[in-house]
This record gives sequence, structure tokens and C-alpha cells, in this order.
Amino acid sequence: MVAELTSIASQKGRVFLYGVGREGLMLKALCMRLAHLGLSAHSVFDMTTPPITSKDLLIASAGPGGFSTVDAICSVARSHGGRVLLLTAQPETGSSVKHANVVAYVPAQTMADDKEDGRGEKSRTLLPMGSVYEGAMFVLFEMVVYKLGEALGESPEAIRGRHTNLE
Repeated sequence: MVAELTSIASQKGRVFLYGVGREGLMLKALCMRLAHLGLSAHSVFDMTTPPITSKDLLIASAGPGGFSTVDAICSVARSHGGRVLLLTAQPETGSSVKHANVVAYVPAQTMADDKEDGRGEKSRTLLPMGSVYEGAMFVLFEMVVYKLGEALGESPEAIRGRHTNLE
């Protein structure tokens, strides 16, 4: 992820982020941090989201492997020349993987893992549904932002200077 984001930043490209439900909330948190780093970052469906181009990157998440809306957004991004980085815990079976240029495997429990195992036994879950995956996303994103900040030469003061003052 750091390499993809560093490449986009060096080309003055934009970053678009999309996910459903709580995965989408984690991606909005990443979007905020990318803006703090000085990147042009946009959550898909925000009213001010510009069009995606061949210089841009879409980061999408489909923890359990695929969602119809994630598939559609990734397909649209690719049709306009954008690169797609997909985060998932199911890189082998998910429908969204086929739309990605890069797949980032996040090895964590999702809604796909908290069901019966085919023998009528419920799998052992740590937290409900996709909570482990969503928590893993948050930690991953904080580390990506840390490494990306280093790669871009951003100081804590510069990052803090991009934080809103409308609070």
C-alpha cells in the first residue's frame, strides 16, 4: 500500500476510497489521514468527489471477498483508467478481486468466517461479524500513514497544519 500511495503522490494523482458499512468508516478514517499528509483524497459518493482518471488510485475494501457495490465501483474506476487496490480477507474466492490491479490481503475474521463450517458446526469467532477485520484495517492504515509520511518527508508539524480548525 505504501508503494502504491507513494507512486500516486509523486504523480500528483488523487486517491479515492470506497467500502461498505464499517469497512467504509475505516476507509473514511484513512481518507482523512491521507489528506493530513497532503494527498488529494476523496471518499466515493461525497458531493465534492472529482472524476477518477488514469493518474488516480481507488482503494476499496471487500473483507468477505466481494460486495456488488464494491465490484461495480472498482469496475467503473478501471474503465476510466484508474488503478484499483483492493483490501480483502478472502483473496482467493472474492468477486471483487478480479477488478483489482493490486490485492492487499488482510488476514482477519470477516462476516464470511462467522457462519457454520459446512458440517453444521458454528466456527469459533473472536468478535461479531467483521469486527476483527475492521479493527485490523484501522491498525494497518495507521501504520501505512506512518510509513507514507516518512516516505514523503512529512513532518508532524506539517501534518498537524493540515488538520481542520473548524472544530
